[in-house]
Amino acid sequence: MCKAAHEKQSTLSVIDKDFTILYNNKKEVCKLSEQIVIVYILVIGNNRFAMKNGKVGGAIVAAKEISMAVIKRLPKYYRNLGELLEKQVERISSKELSERMQVTASQIRQDLNNFGGFGQQGYGYNVEYLYTEIGKILGLTRKYHMIVIGAGNLGQAIANYTDFEKLGFVLECMFDQKESLIGTEIRGVKIADVSELEEYMKHHAVDIAAITIPKDHAPELAASLVKWGARAIWNFAPTDLHLPEEVKVENVHLADSLMRLSYSIKKE
Repeated sequence: MCKAAHEKQSTLSVIDKDFTILYNNKKEVCKLSEQIVIVYILVIGNNRFAMKNGKVGGAIVAAKEISMAVIKRLPKYYRNLGELLEKQVERISSKELSERMQVTASQIRQDLNNFGGFGQQGYGYNVEYLYTEIGKILGLTRKYHMIVIGAGNLGQAIANYTDFEKLGFVLECMFDQKESLIGTEIRGVKIADVSELEEYMKHHAVDIAAITIPKDHAPELAASLVKWGARAIWNFAPTDLHLPEEVKVENVHLADSLMRLSYSIKKE
């Protein structure tokens, strides 16, 4: 078992307090939804989409490598199109979509052409169709098994955010070492003793493991998760994880967002 599970001085329930405040901000939570989708893309694509000759989005496309910049925009397309569907918008032009997403119409056309293109000249994009097709590209047509290690404020915020489930990312178990948390549940998800993590992974398929523990213990825990079969790591610990290439990592540093805001305010 990893060292973090036994060191009394450490606690899986505590992570930098500054991070938890961002969970009151809906925009930041939307970004987290996009990041978990990117984790999935990395799992299936080895940091890319390599498409064989075939039909994608109703068009024939040649084998090509899709840039990470395009991949990172796909969840944003999906989210914005979903909001348009909720407003019963049936079609939208690339110009209107560009204004909504704050990217150029040319960029939108280039992005979508990577997958064969979806629009019609003089008509624009059918919102429902484009939403469905991008969902397929993102792999949002199946369920993914997810666990969280660290059931403190940050871990509980992830567990309580129901939109992840709607996207197909199902949280199945949480782990902590704090006695007052072990055996309790959050929205029906059990919090188990972290000492049971290795045994759990022997008997359960885990697609994504979210880490919300202090940075000093995150690298060792991540290495153990890889050894036990985790396919992807969603890392919230304030440190970058460097793991074998076949294991995909999305480092989510919330403090970085605050520092970018600080820089922007300082410029004004």
